[in-house]
Amino acid sequence: MKKIFYLTLLVSIFTINNIFANNDEQVKIWEAKLTIPTYAVGAPEKAPSFERNFAFQRAKRGVYPYAMNDNITNDKSDKEYKALYLENEYVKLCVLPEIGGRLLYAIDKTNNYDIFYHQHVIKPSNVGMTGAWISGGVEYNVFHHHRASSQLPVDYKLVDNGDGSKTIWVGETEPRQRMSWTIGLTLYPGKSYIEVSGRLINQTQNTNSFLYWSNVSTSVNKDYQIYFPQSTEFGVYHAKNSFCHWPKTHEFFDKKQHYLDNVDASWWKNHPDPVSIFNFNTKEDYLAGYDHGKQAGTMLCGDHNIVKGGKFWLWGPGKYGAMWDCKVLTDNDGPYCELMVGAYSDNQPDYSWINPYEVKTFTKYWYGIRDIDGVKAGNERAALNIEVKDKDKVFFGANATEKIQNAKIILRNGDKIVFEKVIDIAPDIPFTHEITLAKVKAIDLKLSFEDNTGCELASFQPVVKDQNKPLPETVKPPKKPSEIGSTEECYLTGLRSRQF
Repeated sequence: MKKIFYLTLLVSIFTINNIFANNDEQVKIWEAKLTIPTYAVGAPEKAPSFERNFAFQRAKRGVYPYAMNDNITNDKSDKEYKALYLENEYVKLCVLPEIGGRLLYAIDKTNNYDIFYHQHVIKPSNVGMTGAWISGGVEYNVFHHHRASSQLPVDYKLVDNGDGSKTIWVGETEPRQRMSWTIGLTLYPGKSYIEVSGRLINQTQNTNSFLYWSNVSTSVNKDYQIYFPQSTEFGVYHAKNSFCHWPKTHEFFDKKQHYLDNVDASWWKNHPDPVSIFNFNTKEDYLAGYDHGKQAGTMLCGDHNIVKGGKFWLWGPGKYGAMWDCKVLTDNDGPYCELMVGAYSDNQPDYSWINPYEVKTFTKYWYGIRDIDGVKAGNERAALNIEVKDKDKVFFGANATEKIQNAKIILRNGDKIVFEKVIDIAPDIPFTHEITLAKVKAIDLKLSFEDNTGCELASFQPVVKDQNKPLPETVKPPKKPSEIGSTEECYLTGLRSRQF
């Protein structure tokens, strides 16, 4: 009996020690209060606004049954908010259900980098569909851009999924069309990515139009660079009415002469005025931003057949932009850029139909990247970069979103393997290396990252782009009914207009 007792005690001690040893790997979820300095918004307009004789984000601004909420004040005081938290060993994030379910911040715990623009004050301005709107974090634009309820409380639920992962769900039923949406933010044990699950639900008997974009903000400065997929040949403006070459522009873009001057549009500092650029006809699964000064950045990825759109919007470092993102919308948090990723849409506005009782779903993955000097390829498991420096120096690196032992990095120059190494890698243990290759050409290099079974997690090989390739044809506004040649075309034109 003594032997059984001591054996049981030993097993219990081992179990308890093991629980505490692995405690940091568990996903935690909780609700608490958070006090944030807040500028008050006055009482909303009482009279209903059925129609407005101007557009908002290039669509009709009929907001009823919402009230116009545009009585912005300069009255600042501390305000207590309900905050939802989710954390594992690599990421900690915070959601504000009382402000549209906005993801306020997400911290990469491996280097203390704010993956998204961390706003430390709630400072609304008259930007949203109903007026008051704040910058920072992540806003869910559904079923319209800067949706009418982005400053209003939404429903929420904290869920333990039973497999070690946990999810914060936020959502609402939108009263204008009586459709519903939910967004789930999930953390898994041992993973550095945030899994973003979306459900867009038409529970009505009507065929409705919808649009979805995740408005992801990041902090920017002169060292900040935006990375579209390497196959991207062109950037495009709203409504596809203006195109430019990517990343070097040499044409009028959005009626701005600035882009005639062979501008590298991937750098924030090279945009003196506010601008939007969408990646056109994307064939890869990511969009990223990277701060070369901090050697850290943000990766956004998802199946490009569904997560179709990628875009950035910025105010720019000029006087007008600096007034907005350094003064009007914040007190001390500085300039930001919006890295937007769509679903079922590759432009704004670009509405689609959602049928009666139809549910549209999507999945995205967001995570912090570090110490690899930029991004050339990425997915939910890994991010890669490779740079040729000083003609014969080749720098390359990899990030992984989980611990992988005995992984393999392979660099090829043409058909020849010039570097191969077995490594241990993790979100807090990036891999970087530099080698010398005489007379090397970037186009001949291929970087591969494999797991310990030989499965390729990510790879990159440069593509040749013709910077003088003719620009795609712009989308033309619809003709007047009297100028349309057939009844069918007239009907289809009217149907498309009705989507907006």
